[in-house]
Amino acid sequence: MNLVSGGLWVRIPHEALGDKMAIHIIAELYGVAKEKISRIENVQKILNRAISKSGLHVVSSNFYQFEPFGVSVVYLLRESHLSIHTWPEHEYVCLDIFTCGEDACALKTFEILLEEFKPKKVKKKILRRLVYGKGRK
Repeated sequence: MNLVSGGLWVRIPHEALGDKMAIHIIAELYGVAKEKISRIENVQKILNRAISKSGLHVVSSNFYQFEPFGVSVVYLLRESHLSIHTWPEHEYVCLDIFTCGEDACALKTFEILLEEFKPKKVKKKILRRLVYGKGRK
């Protein structure tokens, strides 16, 4: 497996990861305040705080502002990626967090985003990506 470290690609042997390669959190947030998710400026502040506090590392990011409101954001992370799409008119957020290696940073990011967005309802699915042929039945 290849990961970026300090701008350099580093080869990590699969044995070092055990059977686990990555965690993938897919979530839907309902009942999120429209003012938090309507404009890039608000969403970007929240995402930057969550990424910084959780120990993830941004390689690049891209933001798109829909008119009259709504945002799509993608962060390319050293660990993998984070994306978010908002529908303020429905108080709805789609969230995708995928990180390689240990689960802790992805789970912490998710917890922080829940604290920040304060949804009334959350639907989530957590997938553990495993080395092919290991840990599967």
